[in-house]
Amino acid sequence: MFLGVSTLNLDAKGRLAVPVKHRETLADCCASRVVVTLSPFNSDRCLWVYPENEWRLAAQQLVALPTMDPKAQAIKRLMLGHASEVELDGQGRILLSNELRAYAGLEKRAALVGQVNKFEIWDEEAWNGNRERWFADVSSPEGGLSEQLGGLSL
Repeated sequence: MFLGVSTLNLDAKGRLAVPVKHRETLADCCASRVVVTLSPFNSDRCLWVYPENEWRLAAQQLVALPTMDPKAQAIKRLMLGHASEVELDGQGRILLSNELRAYAGLEKRAALVGQVNKFEIWDEEAWNGNRERWFADVSSPEGGLSEQLGGLSL
């Protein structure tokens, strides 16, 4: 299970060191192989990092989407077309391609955000700004809760 937020530096080659607390889990679940792709939501300019075994499940769901649905086809093109298979190196780093770094606006500082079955990688400033907006959104009485959120008991 991947939880928490870690702020990290990208090196000059675009490598990001995965925190030690996650390396053993990745070694056990997927032999330290991950798939990095972009979030298909333009408002969330971040990257999604799946352990290889979780990516297989996600990819199966994407492939099963109807090919005649333009939005489904767009999501498939974005997520599958930008997917990059990466293996953690000896220092626990993953190399992020120039294209994916540019999409997410990653330059020097990044936030690695655990999402249970995957990670998100955000530019640190974008993460901080969005986090404040999300706090405001969930605190706002306007709009109410969706049916799914209304039934959530934490």
